Amino acid sequence: MSAPRTLLLTGAAGGVGTLMRELLPPYGYELRLLDVAPVPGAPDAIVADLADRAALREAVRGVDAVVHLAGISLEADFEKIMAANIAGTQYLYEAAREEGVRRVVLASSNHAVGFTRRPREGEPPIPVDTPHRPDTFYGLSKCFGEDLAQLYWDLHGVETVSLRIGSCFPEPTSVRMLSIWLSPADCARLLHASLTAEDVAHTVVYGSSANTRAWWDLSTARALGYAPEDDSEVYAEKLIAEKGLPAEGSPDDLYLGGHFCVDPPRWPH
Repeated sequence: MSAPRTLLLTGAAGGVGTLMRELLPPYGYELRLLDVAPVPGAPDAIVADLADRAALREAVRGVDAVVHLAGISLEADFEKIMAANIAGTQYLYEAAREEGVRRVVLASSNHAVGFTRRPREGEPPIPVDTPHRPDTFYGLSKCFGEDLAQLYWDLHGVETVSLRIGSCFPEPTSVRMLSIWLSPADCARLLHASLTAEDVAHTVVYGSSANTRAWWDLSTARALGYAPEDDSEVYAEKLIAEKGLPAEGSPDDLYLGGHFCVDPPRWPH
């Protein structure tokens, strides 16, 4: 697939969105920005809630693809998760269908499978077809998003790459993050691969860098053309010295979702 020219980037004022506003244009993309909050330095950004279906339809009109990062990115009351992450994502897909947009890259999350036991040394990595085991209402909403993407492919021919993003920060900030870190540069590489690969139908991929301590299988991401260049291992010695390894039997030791399984951080930050 040739590179789309114009992207709608939802959640453009959020953490990952802010990083991608700088890193995607060098790949040749023209960004149309949308967020519920004003986007710093972008007076032309669309300020709208995902519940505003008319604004969503106008936002997707004429774009080549959508990168959907908008929504609540931590745990919250179910009613808030329902409105932003579940209903809002369906509204986005329906707007894309109505306007003939054929490619969406969807921000899913490792928390869709957060109660999956993390692999031990010598065990195989977690595959993308592991059953959904959400660790929060937030993770549950990401399971819904993946299933919604499959439905819109099967019913309407809207293609999606669902990215189970780990932790996308300039550098990892915890020992757990050494296994699931996605550097901003690798995130842009993964988005570009997801936007340009041929015939993705609905493809689920894990989103992390080429981490020495990785827990999951990147083969479906690599099949799209993703070639990660970064590795969290350069931060490992310092982080382990500062924080220590997770206690044996603790959530960070047992589960992919770590502390989200028992004491998730709440939205807003």
